[in-house]
Amino acid sequence: MEPTPHILIVDDHREVRDLVGRALVKEGFRVSAAADGKAMRRALADGRIDLILLDLMLPGEDGLSLCRALRAESNIPIIMLTAKGDEIDRVIGLEMGADDYIPKPFGSRELIARIRAVLRRGRVPEARPKGGRYRFDRWVLDTEARELLRDDGVAVPLSTGEYDLLLVLVQRPQRVLGRERLLDLARGRAAVALDRSIDTQVSRLRKKIEADPGDPKIIKTVWGGGYMLTAQVAEE
Repeated sequence: MEPTPHILIVDDHREVRDLVGRALVKEGFRVSAAADGKAMRRALADGRIDLILLDLMLPGEDGLSLCRALRAESNIPIIMLTAKGDEIDRVIGLEMGADDYIPKPFGSRELIARIRAVLRRGRVPEARPKGGRYRFDRWVLDTEARELLRDDGVAVPLSTGEYDLLLVLVQRPQRVLGRERLLDLARGRAAVALDRSIDTQVSRLRKKIEADPGDPKIIKTVWGGGYMLTAQVAEE
C-alpha cells in the first residue's frame, strides 16, 4: 500500500491554511502548514513532504523566491497559489520551477484534482518500456531513475513538469505536437485558456539541453503548429 501523501500548505493567512487543510484531510491527505519561508523550511526538515502548496504573496521571502530556492535543491512538486490569477504571475512561477498553479479564489474540488494530477505525474510511469532509457543527441533520459544524463555522466536536475514534457517529446520524435496536445499528454489535463505553461517548460528545457538556447536545434518551434523534438531517439 502506498503511503498517504503529505501536503505542506505555505500561506500567511490562517483561515486559508485551516480551510485548505480541512479539505485535504477530508480527502485522506496528511497535512502540515506554515505561515512563511522559515516555517516551511522547518517543516521540510522535520519529515517527508510529497507536495507543497505555495502562496505567491508571503511576508519576508515571497513565494517566487522560495520556489526558486526549493527547485535548486529539491524536486518536490510545487503548486503555486496566486491571488489574482494574472498570467504574468503564473508564467514567472513556472519559470521558477513550479509544476502547476491555481488562482485564488479556488474550489476544493479543483484544488484536489490539481494535487492528484501533479502527484500522479511524479510517480514512475506504470507502462514505461523495458530498459526505460531514451538516448538522443548527447543526452540519455533514464525513466527508471527519472534522470537526464549528459554524455559525460553528469545528471541534470529536472522538475516534474520538465521531466514529463521531455518524456512526451522523446517518445514522439520528429512529430509536431501542439500546445493543447502537449498539455494533455504531459500534464494529464485539458489546456485552459491562455495557458502558456508549455512555452515556459520548453524554454526551461532548452536552457538545460541546448548548446545555444537562443538557436535551438533539439526542440524546434513549428510556427502555428507547436513543438517538435528533431533529434534521433534510440530506446535502450
